[in-house]
Amino acid sequence: MAQTNINIRMDESLKQQAESLFSELGMNISTAFNIFVRQVIRQKKIPFEISADSDPFYSESNMKVLLQSIKEADEGKLTAHELIEV
Repeated sequence: MAQTNINIRMDESLKQQAESLFSELGMNISTAFNIFVRQVIRQKKIPFEISADSDPFYSESNMKVLLQSIKEADEGKLTAHELIEV
């Protein structure tokens, strides 16, 4: 397999922290980046959540509950409730 070089601009402090952590894991930045890219290709997405909004409404667990509720509604499994003001 042919090899190629990639240049990445990164804050020096961030690079040092990454090098230290990857060293503890027995790898260098190049190996870590290759692992990241392979996961992106396998999953066809960034292999972790990236969000500009930390709204818990959009959390994975809440989205599962909402999708299940939608499925049940589509299947006619609804429960009627009344709003009661306190």
